[in-house]
Amino acid sequence: MDQKYSIPAAIVIAGALVAGAVLLTRTSSTRLAARVGNDSGTPSAGTEDAKITYRGIDATRDHVRGSADAPVTLLEYSDLECPFCKSFHATLKRALQEYDGKVRWVYRHFPLDALHPKARKEAEASECAGEQGKFWEYVDRLYEVTPSNNGLDAAKLPEIAKDVGLTVPAFETCLQSGKHAQRVADDLADAEKAGGQGTPYTVIIGPNDVTIPFSGAQPYDNLKPIIDQLLAGG
Repeated sequence: MDQKYSIPAAIVIAGALVAGAVLLTRTSSTRLAARVGNDSGTPSAGTEDAKITYRGIDATRDHVRGSADAPVTLLEYSDLECPFCKSFHATLKRALQEYDGKVRWVYRHFPLDALHPKARKEAEASECAGEQGKFWEYVDRLYEVTPSNNGLDAAKLPEIAKDVGLTVPAFETCLQSGKHAQRVADDLADAEKAGGQGTPYTVIIGPNDVTIPFSGAQPYDNLKPIIDQLLAGG
C-alpha cells in the first residue's frame, strides 16, 4: 500500500538556503528520499530509485539513546572532529527531548580520514568509554571541548575520560590496544553502504520501514516536520 509523505514548502525553501540544493522524491511504496546538500559544502540529492541499505540495528551492539520501542529512529553517522556534526549533535539531543518515548537515536562512526585524521582514534576512544557504560557521556563531553576540524589534542582523550567518571587506566589500556579499530571501520563501511557522502549523515527510519536520508547539519525546523509526518502516518 502506497504511503505518501510531503515536506512543507517553507521547509524546502529553508533547506535550499542552508544547503544550496534540495530534491524531494517519493517512491511508489514506502521510501521517501529527501537528500539535501550537506553543510560541509557538498550538495547531495535523492533519486526515485535510491535504496538505503544499512546494517540492522542491534541493541546489544549499537549505541542507542531513547526508548527501544520508539516508532522513529534517527540513525546518525558522525565524525567527532566535524564541526557540523558538533552542531547537529545538539539538534538531535533536542529531538530526543521533545519527542520523549517516540524517537530514539542510534550513533555510528563515520570518520572522514582525509579531513580529520584524529577522528578515527577519537571514535575508538568513545568505544572504550562504552566499555564502561559511558559512551554517550563521552561523546557529549568530547563535542563540548573539541575545537573541531582535527583540532583536539590527543592528550585530552584521557582527560575527557576522567571528566565523565571513567576508570582512566582501563580506558588508556583499551585505547592503546586498538581493539575497537575494526568496529569503527565496520561503521564507516556501513555509512558508505547507506549512501553517506559527508557528515553528519542521518537515516530517519519510521513505521513500516519508511527510510529518509537526511544529509548535513540541517536545522531542527527541517527535522521536526519529517518526524511529525512519520508519527502521523503520513
